[in-house]
Amino acid sequence: MKVAPFIPPLRILRGGVLFIALILIFTGSGFAQEGQTAAAQKSLTVPDTSSGKVHSVKKATLLSTFLPGAGQVYNRKIWKVPVIYAAFAGMGYLIKFNHDNYKKFDKALLLRYDEDPGTVDEYANIYTEDNLKSLSDFYRRNRDLSYIGFTVIYVLNIIDAHVDAHLFNFSVDDNISLQWSPLVQPAPGMANAGLSLTLSF
Repeated sequence: MKVAPFIPPLRILRGGVLFIALILIFTGSGFAQEGQTAAAQKSLTVPDTSSGKVHSVKKATLLSTFLPGAGQVYNRKIWKVPVIYAAFAGMGYLIKFNHDNYKKFDKALLLRYDEDPGTVDEYANIYTEDNLKSLSDFYRRNRDLSYIGFTVIYVLNIIDAHVDAHLFNFSVDDNISLQWSPLVQPAPGMANAGLSLTLSF
């Protein structure tokens, strides 16, 4: 009887990376005012009006480059730090899990072809040579994908700090509101009904 080992689905790996990407990029960034000029958007420094200091985009980016999460702390988005390190920990676990299984099945495959009579093949009545080769390749591929996922999270951490630093002082007026009302526009021989949207700020 063949016993299949626990194999984490690849969709968990892909879904985890996508989830972290969405959290880091699309939350807590704020919105830019319409009057913001292109020159101000390209600036490497953003005035911090609350303290009179200059909030540096370059500093935030470098901090997260050398110490993941440090740029988020500088941008006052401390809640993102546990998310980042949880993602790193998850990827680290996947790397170790897949590497250990890859080495285990790769070693078992080598022992299968060992002509030493004293060699003990623990999978002799469980897996064929093809099964062992497939399992070894599977875990090696997943390990390599986990390394890529780890790198993606590191890069997203830097991008997130950079974007948040740019948007640090982009203020949104509390009076901004969107109102809607029914609209009827008369036309020759008929009337057109519609919806009117009004943005106030």
